[in-house]
Amino acid sequence: MAGLRLGPLLRYVDQRGAATVWVEADRPCTARVRCADGTTGSSRTFQIAGHHYALVPLAGLTPGTATAYEVLLDGRPVWPQPNSRFPPSTLTVPADGSALRVSFGSCRRAPEPGGTDALDALAAGLAADPEAERPDVLLLLGDQVYADSVSAETRRWLGARRDLRDAPGAQVADYEEYTRLYYESWLDPEVRWLLSTVPSCHIFDDHDVIDDWNTSAAWLAEMRATPWWQERVISGLMSYWVHQHLGNLSPAELAADPLYAMVRGTPDGTEALRSFAAAADADPAAVRWSYRRDFGRTRLLMVDTRAARVLDEERRAMLDEGEARWLREQLPAPGACDHLLIGSSLPWLLPPLIHDAEGWDAALCAGSRGPRWARFGEKLRRRADLEHWAAFPVSFRLLTELIVRAGSGPGAPATVGVLSGDVHHAYVAEPFWPHSAPQLTARVAQLTCSPVHNSVPAPVRAGFRFGWSRFGRRLGRALARHGRVVRPALDWRRTGGPWFGNQLMTLTLHGRSARLRLDQARRARGLRSGPVQLKTILDRPLTPDATPGSIHPAETRH
Repeated sequence: MAGLRLGPLLRYVDQRGAATVWVEADRPCTARVRCADGTTGSSRTFQIAGHHYALVPLAGLTPGTATAYEVLLDGRPVWPQPNSRFPPSTLTVPADGSALRVSFGSCRRAPEPGGTDALDALAAGLAADPEAERPDVLLLLGDQVYADSVSAETRRWLGARRDLRDAPGAQVADYEEYTRLYYESWLDPEVRWLLSTVPSCHIFDDHDVIDDWNTSAAWLAEMRATPWWQERVISGLMSYWVHQHLGNLSPAELAADPLYAMVRGTPDGTEALRSFAAAADADPAAVRWSYRRDFGRTRLLMVDTRAARVLDEERRAMLDEGEARWLREQLPAPGACDHLLIGSSLPWLLPPLIHDAEGWDAALCAGSRGPRWARFGEKLRRRADLEHWAAFPVSFRLLTELIVRAGSGPGAPATVGVLSGDVHHAYVAEPFWPHSAPQLTARVAQLTCSPVHNSVPAPVRAGFRFGWSRFGRRLGRALARHGRVVRPALDWRRTGGPWFGNQLMTLTLHGRSARLRLDQARRARGLRSGPVQLKTILDRPLTPDATPGSIHPAETRH
């Protein structure tokens, strides 16, 4: 009999009543999802590297309703699990015009005893109170798994499989080892239930493959010269396609995807997927990992800021020409939506010192101060992780121009939000133009939230606080002058944060109003064990017509 190995994950849900549910079984079988309202869908598993997966499509669900569902493999019920302490998994289809709650964050290490995990805390709160408001979608903005920094338990598992004295040591090396990371993360009971009942959208960041992935041309050449890198990057892209990317797509997009058809149409799709991943690594323009989702009158553009890079120093860009063109084409027409969300694992607006340091370093690497400084710049770029939008000045200007274009004029969205993670703290930053301001009609904000579950050392906290300080801003400007960097036309102010902790942000969008909430995972004061709860740190409107509310008093202490 077939058993459920991983999942279910509720992935795609739209207001037209379509949905997809992802599962991994322990052998070939037919996976079926059966809803309490009578809706059903089924799919035969496909095989990758000895593993068996299915993405089950559903259609005809009723907008404005929630229905419990179960998963059957070859006709045998396998989910919900017997004697589960969690409520039944449900599939909720939003009603047209209803409020949309978007929760987001990034950087989640595998749970360890004694930690505070924001996803665990969210799941526990929802499970304890079935009437609690739950997210309509969860955006996971990168570093869903850490291929280069594994838990002690996974390290022991790797050591039993191979000699860790051989490269890449205590990091994952192949597809099978990637599956271990997903089991460790997604079999966590609270997270498993949460992902079965709240739809999720994903995009990768560097640790899903390796720290500082695609930092520079020199970095990439060095990695490609190692004997283990090719298998690592191919396995990373394969596992991302299976576990994360497929679920980002609508049923219609899946039906039109030639690779998905090829993998499902053969007894073993491993080689087809390996060839695809190898081609994606060799030529980033050959594959698009970015995607668009429309939630009523809210548009989400999830942007690949890792694999689509152009690393040649003479034409360095965060997005290649095709990716930049795609992003431009996906901007909503006037009047088409009330809110535009741009999901970027890397923040657009950073603490000012870090932004200027990255621009200075990029100028040094491009030769603004000569070869010796260029060599120094490359070493610094890798050591200090200077590879955000600011380190790609042409792309920073492009993204700024697109945001201004989308947020200006009659019919512009009420808000344009760039949702990001990566930098292990949370903050709100809003741009302004000191001289010639564009005619923005939208409220534009950089909303950054990370980590979901990770540690933030005290020196890192101090460094980020300094990066936001007045003296840090002055130091950044001095660096920019040394690098002969042309200052951007815009500046920005921090209007919230910085906050440190394991946390999630939630946007509540209703009509043309928007509210922002930040919740941190915490234990009761003085306790090192026991239940973890989400504590609201910030709750405030982003638009003048949002429901009145107050900033939580704790905001002023962070």
